[in-house]
Amino acid sequence: MSANTGSSLGDFLRSRRARLDPASLGYSGRRRTPGLRREEVAQRANISPTWYTWLEQGRGGAPSATVLNRLASALMLTESEREHLFMLALGRPPEVRYRPVEGINPRLQRLLDSLHACPAIIKSATWDIIAWNRAAAVVLTDYSTLPVGQRNILRFLFCDPAVRAKQHDWESVARFVVGAFRADVARAGLASEVSELVDELCTVSAEFAALWRHHEVHGYAEGESVKRLLHPELGHIELEHSAFSIDGRPDLGMIVYTPIDDSMAEKIKALVERV
Repeated sequence: MSANTGSSLGDFLRSRRARLDPASLGYSGRRRTPGLRREEVAQRANISPTWYTWLEQGRGGAPSATVLNRLASALMLTESEREHLFMLALGRPPEVRYRPVEGINPRLQRLLDSLHACPAIIKSATWDIIAWNRAAAVVLTDYSTLPVGQRNILRFLFCDPAVRAKQHDWESVARFVVGAFRADVARAGLASEVSELVDELCTVSAEFAALWRHHEVHGYAEGESVKRLLHPELGHIELEHSAFSIDGRPDLGMIVYTPIDDSMAEKIKALVERV
């Protein structure tokens, strides 16, 4: 940890310590300066008071991710502040922390709904669909008709004949999806969380089991940029797909499918309005 980095880290730690209200956290006694004392933060973080003092002074070496998470909890940091703490101390953001989620905030839903001709979904790190727009419901799948636990992309692809029949090249799509899923799971540290799903799919789908055994890993940029579907009403569709991260929620991702020509966009809009 360089002197400049240490100084920035120390300034940040001191500022976050100073804003905490000792009384609300159960500490009493007169104080000459606002906030908690250094030894109180160290106690809350279960680290040495001397080492914490060194961190504020830009000494002591780079703390581990475990210690940084303890400090983030002790100082009651927000997710953005926690990420900033990691960037100052280690030069990288923290690993993704998985949080089960069943929905999104109204702001994100309004964003999805504004994409009238573009099917758009938001998925979790375990590839469960947690939000979608009307275009996704009419072009991809009407997720509202499915139980929450069944709204999973891999389950659709390997267990739903209707979804499989829509795919222009199911084998290529399946290979890419399994590789991208494996990468997402490893990145988020969710091997145990998805073990039941993986075991289930290996049991019900020999094709999934074979692909899973190959241990291929893919990123979104490595996949085919155009998704080709055979829709029962729209016929052959070509959609460019793009993946986006969600600000403040690195465990979530948004996928937007954009029609490659205006005529198909108008057809999708018309179908959305009619249904």
